[in-house]
Amino acid sequence: MRNMKATVLLGIAVAAGLAAALYAAGWVAQRASVASQQVVVAAVDIELGSRMHPQMLTTVEWPTGSTPPGAFRELKDVQDRVLRVGVLRGDAILDRKLAPAGTQGGLSAVIAPGKRAMTVRVNDVVGVAGFALPGNYVDVMVNSQQDHARGEAPVPVSMTVLEHVLVLAVAQEASRDDTKPKVVSAVTLELAPEDAEKLDLARSVGTLSLVLRNQLDKLSVPTSGVTKVDLLRLRPVVDTRVAGGPPAPRSAPRPAQARAASAQCVEVIRNATRASECF
Repeated sequence: MRNMKATVLLGIAVAAGLAAALYAAGWVAQRASVASQQVVVAAVDIELGSRMHPQMLTTVEWPTGSTPPGAFRELKDVQDRVLRVGVLRGDAILDRKLAPAGTQGGLSAVIAPGKRAMTVRVNDVVGVAGFALPGNYVDVMVNSQQDHARGEAPVPVSMTVLEHVLVLAVAQEASRDDTKPKVVSAVTLELAPEDAEKLDLARSVGTLSLVLRNQLDKLSVPTSGVTKVDLLRLRPVVDTRVAGGPPAPRSAPRPAQARAASAQCVEVIRNATRASECF
């Protein structure tokens, strides 16, 4: 009886082993039947603007049906080419990720055609606490003084002058795969020529601030800016001064003063004493 149980268990083990062997053989045969080709991939993490060398690259077998468009098969085809975007280890090197052949390395290689790079000075507040990183998009806001007629004091005004501006680099770093905030003293932005002129004027007439925005949000929101009167909801008052008299206040009175100014007053005479009472 004991021998029969051992025989049955042995038979089950042999059958399971044969089934596993047949499955493995079929899987290997199926994998071998899939057509593949060599594709050049990054052997290490490579930052944008870098000139590629053979030590940075390698080739792997890639299924022919899923080869990404623009992939390269030989290392010599991408040698000394410059990356326009950063790539991670194992990423395929594609033609759209490369600057035109003959481009020199550096930040200038990643500037889009028709665009310009311009650097502005920032601090931990202007630079959004260091969260404005390469690859992010920001709006540019300026705080300045609004000119008025002669004899009138200028009014502070804040407005957005540029929207959806790409951050190319912070300080001297252009890496786009770092998510840690970096408090730096300068930020380089990618701008159209006319926007570069606006930014140059804005930084000379007031204080700049960068406003971080969602990378997928491309909607433009036109604004007219905000002044001190708009911010504090002050109402302008009419200048009722007479010639040679003191100037009227430039802003509306405070609520308590406003109630006093709008009250109805009457003159009361008691025992040769004259007084004024307001209701």
